[in-house]
Amino acid sequence: MTPSGSGSGHRPTGRRRAPLVTPAPGAARPRVCPGHGRRPVPACHRGGSGRHVPWPIVLVLLPPSETKHPGGDGAPLDLGALSAPELTPLREELVEAVVTLAADVPAARAALGLSPAQDDEIARNAVLRSSATMPAIERYTGVLYDALDVRSLSRAQRRRAGGRLAVGSALFGLLRAEDPVPAYRLSAGSSLPGLPSLRSLWKPVLTDVLAGLDDLVVDLRSGAYAELAPVPGAVTVRVLSERPDGTRAVVSHFNKAHKGRLARLLATTTAEPNSVVRLRALLRRAGLHVEHDGGEQLTLVV
Repeated sequence: MTPSGSGSGHRPTGRRRAPLVTPAPGAARPRVCPGHGRRPVPACHRGGSGRHVPWPIVLVLLPPSETKHPGGDGAPLDLGALSAPELTPLREELVEAVVTLAADVPAARAALGLSPAQDDEIARNAVLRSSATMPAIERYTGVLYDALDVRSLSRAQRRRAGGRLAVGSALFGLLRAEDPVPAYRLSAGSSLPGLPSLRSLWKPVLTDVLAGLDDLVVDLRSGAYAELAPVPGAVTVRVLSERPDGTRAVVSHFNKAHKGRLARLLATTTAEPNSVVRLRALLRRAGLHVEHDGGEQLTLVV
């Protein structure tokens, strides 16, 4: 992926932003090419390469969380309705493996790294296909998602966030914010019996999809999820806490909280930074202490 512009202050010409198309509940999402408006993707752009997934100018790629909000009021899981249909075959294989594993509680504990006190997580996996769903961006919990706080957004902000946020998932690979998913338990480091590692399974197919993202990607995934598949040219953000003596260190809680706030800012801003330079400028205008060494990484000092 090549950032679609420089820090010149002018939007690149010759490109149109891919509109967000919201299908009817349960319907497959139409694929839209950035250069072809609302028309279907032309034959020359179809196929399994994932080259024209309809992301807007800024895509913020979030890590998932181990914990999930329970319940939901959406229809049961429909893998065919999720974004990035190229991933459907592997999603189906992993869902089947997770559901089957849940029938053997001791084996599920070992594979998922759970204690007997967490058997409710295994019970969720057992009914993964039939349980209610909710938008992915509401399903995940924890420090990052508390700071993101999507439920407090206005309608306009929520629409914008729905197009700009995505989640890397061990079970589903890549989810758009509004993709409906059930509660489940599967981590990037989990080892499913009879299958290769999740990294070995996801990397060949997910890398191709991520490499097809034409716009600026801000990759906030944690290490294990980033290793499932890289995003070529993505901007990464390191969060450092500065002590009174001037030394700096990574503090997990602050790291997650500030990445959540950063995701909220990028999800709701009306600006469309399409390069790391413009992104740095946007964050500085928001009052953040951001350092840039000239590469694709930004350092947020708090």
